Parts: sequence; C-alpha cells; structure tokens
Amino acid sequence: MIPLVAAVALGVGALVAQSVVLFTIIKFAGALYLVYLGIQAIRHRADAAAAVNGEVAPRSHWRQLGEGFVVGVTNPKTIAFFVAVLPQFVDFTAGSIPLQLFELGVVFIVLALLCDSVWALAASAARDWFARSPKRAAHLAATGGVMMIGLGGVLALTGNKH
Repeated sequence: MIPLVAAVALGVGALVAQSVVLFTIIKFAGALYLVYLGIQAIRHRADAAAAVNGEVAPRSHWRQLGEGFVVGVTNPKTIAFFVAVLPQFVDFTAGSIPLQLFELGVVFIVLALLCDSVWALAASAARDWFARSPKRAAHLAATGGVMMIGLGGVLALTGNKH
C-alpha cells in the first residue's frame, strides 16, 4: 500500500484514475495474476493436504508477502479509492499537499493493518481447524483457488467506465 499512497501523493494516482489505458492495463494485470494464483491453488490442492501431514514444507513468509504485494499494487481500485477519498481531508492552506496526502495514506495503512491483523488471527484459527483433515485442506485450497479466479474475472469485467 505504501507505493500506492506515494503514487497518489505525487499525483501518479490521479493520472492512473484519469487514464483509461493505464487503469485498464493495471486492472488486467491484477486480474490475470489473481487467476494465475487461483489456478495454482487448484493445481496444488494436494500439497495443502500433504502439508497437514507434514509432508510438504510451507511456503516462506517472504513469498506470501510478495504475492500479497503484487495483488495489492495491481489493484487499480485502491488507487482510485485513495484519489477519491484522501483529498477531502487535505488542508490546502496548510502547505505541502503531497506530504499531507502521504500522511493520510499512512494513517489509513496503520488502521487497515490493525483491522486486518484481527482478521488474520481469526483466519489462522480457522485454517488450523481445516488443516486437521487432509481432505478439508484440499477442499479449502480448491475453493480458495476458485474464488481467486472469480475475483480475477470480476476485476477484469468491472471498473472504470469513462
């Protein structure tokens, strides 16, 4: 999110929000990446079941973080959200508008991180329950893959209509 906040603060976000071509390129890149991740989850659902038995090493946290980063940065709706919302809270007489936009974006990120952390802990507990059964783990991986493909399709078919 920090790269998106910085882009909005420097005016790049407004450019993406106003450019149909740039918005569409980013939108389809994100959609294709989500579809790719969904296909990979379905293809490797047996690995999720094997991981329950300790047969497969889990993916590194850095890889998971990297995948999340790519999904987040290629979501043009986040940029559009920041462009639409953050300027409403800027005091144009206080100076340094890019700095104000950046600070507002950082506040948003901190709040989102706190809220998302609660959801992550809840999801971890749910995952532990699913992971007790290799069959449940495989079904969960396949369902997650189908959902990512669906989200990729929704992302590709909706959005900025200039």
